[in-house]
Amino acid sequence: MKDSRRVRHRQPSAVLLLLALMASACARFEPQPLPTPPVAGVATSAERHDVTVSAVVLTDEQARQHYGVDLASRGVQATWLRVRNDSPARYWFLVAAFDPDYYAPNEAAYLFRSGLVGAAEERLAAHFRAEAMPLLVESGEVVDGYLLAPRQEGGRYVNVELVGHAERLRFGFALPIENEGFDFEDVAPDALYADKPTPDLDASALRERLRELPCCAADAAGEGEGDPLNVVMVGSRSEVFAALARSGWAFTHRIDLRSIGRLLGAAIAGTPYPVAPVSPLHLFERTQDVSLQRARTAIAQRNHMRLWLAPFRYQGRAVWVGQVSRDIGVKLTTKSPSLTTHVIDPQIDETREYLLQSLLVHHTVERFGFVGGVGATAAGAPHHNLTGDPYYTDGLRLVVVLARGLVPPENARNLHWREIGDPVRRSATPLVGNDD
Repeated sequence: MKDSRRVRHRQPSAVLLLLALMASACARFEPQPLPTPPVAGVATSAERHDVTVSAVVLTDEQARQHYGVDLASRGVQATWLRVRNDSPARYWFLVAAFDPDYYAPNEAAYLFRSGLVGAAEERLAAHFRAEAMPLLVESGEVVDGYLLAPRQEGGRYVNVELVGHAERLRFGFALPIENEGFDFEDVAPDALYADKPTPDLDASALRERLRELPCCAADAAGEGEGDPLNVVMVGSRSEVFAALARSGWAFTHRIDLRSIGRLLGAAIAGTPYPVAPVSPLHLFERTQDVSLQRARTAIAQRNHMRLWLAPFRYQGRAVWVGQVSRDIGVKLTTKSPSLTTHVIDPQIDETREYLLQSLLVHHTVERFGFVGGVGATAAGAPHHNLTGDPYYTDGLRLVVVLARGLVPPENARNLHWREIGDPVRRSATPLVGNDD
């Protein structure tokens, strides 16, 4: 009996040993270094004062391969950075300007210590340290490495600041993460009008062309008035994405079964979905080329924007026509593939002003002005979009010419095409006059 009891006591120990061995096996990390740059042909680069900065955001799978552990499982994202310093000065890289919540190498490694002991744990930490981006870049030096920060979906805005003697260089990139179901992946500006002429307009011709556009986006049949087209941005695809990302805007998922399920779940639970899809509207005989949003902590509240590349240019630069509105709630509808839609704030001019101010605050505006074309309507007699939401407006479209560098707000030039009033005060009084 005594021996029998001893055997039974040994059995749990054997099971625990087996579980421990399994845990140890699961905890092994087997890094597989990526090439440099990590994704051939994808790195985004910029050069200022003989200093060149290149950057790539790794996908979750690329990060897992390179670090040998699943960074995404702990909410960590890796960005590769290279600085080539051909100037006579030395520069310090301000990592806190990249992301104030970045992870130091040992801190990040510690997140994955479970199941590792002794030499294995130190090998993990040593690998994280070896891959970290250096902070000092000497004259004539090329340095590269990885920055670890809280994970963002769809991409991230990368702010790189280098400080030398009485000098600061700033580089900004909107870096998407490819192949994750985001609608920006389908945008190919050069192909949209490859077989069509795209006239290059001067200021006068641009104003006239913008006034002639429809008031609003439409449904698939080109009928009905959707959300009003109240914003125009002038700049390349990368300039538009960088300016908006710097201002806190994020790319959005395509509408598919996966994103619809996540959207419905977030709506029911009242949880955030910072890259939730935006329902399609039509302009220039197609759905929007890209959707972006600036999310809050709940799915019901966000600012969202649709943009279409226009079939004309302004002073050699691309023109994007779009609509921006503030979402204040969620409702069910049969007019959207997701069976839900957001309720917009009827005071759409305030949202238009918010967009302009957010771009100004982040030094991305060279020039701005306003043109007619939407059609004025008073708060007491609003228009309605395709899902029945009311809105009122002074009837003007915001036109923003994006800066190629950084322009302080006080240096952004008002074109004075049309003067506007205070949208907050206007909502309390009847609107008198026309839209142009």
